[in-house]
Amino acid sequence: MKTIQKEATVGFEEKNDALVTVSPLTAGQGITVELVSSVKRQYGQHLEDLIVATVNEVGYTDVHVKVIDKGAWDYALKARIVAALYRGNAA
Repeated sequence: MKTIQKEATVGFEEKNDALVTVSPLTAGQGITVELVSSVKRQYGQHLEDLIVATVNEVGYTDVHVKVIDKGAWDYALKARIVAALYRGNAA
């Protein structure tokens, strides 16, 4: 499993997009999610599951993911998360 080295942010707080910020956690803390979304009541569990699955899929652990969602489609959210993780791991 990979860990990120620094905080990184990707995206925008605009309609149909999401602002994703990833921050490193200490070893053993796993993946934590902070979700702010206007559709959290309807789709919150789905979005949180998608966030955790995406982080696991690309092989990262011990990361805090904060998402401010403005109605982004799943594929857009996944792309933002992957980009933030790679940016957080860049030298």
